Amino acid sequence: MEAPHNSLAADAANAPVAHPAPGETQAGAAPAGETPVTARLDVTSPEQMQALGRRIAGLLRPGDLVMLSGELGAGKTTLTRGLGEGLGVRGAVTSPTFVIARVHPPLGTGPALVHVDAYRLGGGLDEMEDLDLDVSLPESVVVVEWGDGKVEELSDDRLHVVIHRAVGDTDDERRSVTLVGMGARWSGLRAALEAAH
Repeated sequence: MEAPHNSLAADAANAPVAHPAPGETQAGAAPAGETPVTARLDVTSPEQMQALGRRIAGLLRPGDLVMLSGELGAGKTTLTRGLGEGLGVRGAVTSPTFVIARVHPPLGTGPALVHVDAYRLGGGLDEMEDLDLDVSLPESVVVVEWGDGKVEELSDDRLHVVIHRAVGDTDDERRSVTLVGMGARWSGLRAALEAAH
């Protein structure tokens, strides 16, 4: 089965819309490598979060590092489930909290998805090095939940997805998702997201 990298049109009706982040304009990004490129999206349901994952998957290629940040229950694994669907990988994408990392091989010719949960890893990059992510990275898409301060040294080019949700005792499904593209690889992030809509 071929990975559905370009079949994002079906998601368009349910996909969130990209907005410039506060303080940014819709005009072109700053020169590559100097300033991160940021886009903010509003998501109102788990289905939209998964659709956003499929949409982002259409932008990914082997060697990409994606960092996910957000409170418990924000939707990091739901987004990763959509990434897995969009990349066309084998196996159900679930939280790898207790195994630390799961590898989902491609069903077709696309890259594997390496899904890491760094929540329980307190040793920073030293502990992350035991996972050999630097070996997996060139041929795979590596997605790291809770990777702040732990995996940035793996690549100058990375996509950081920050999910904000209402905290406290609430059933509110609304999320504000900020995508921050670091490095030359992500200099066209906003335009690519708009084209994938």
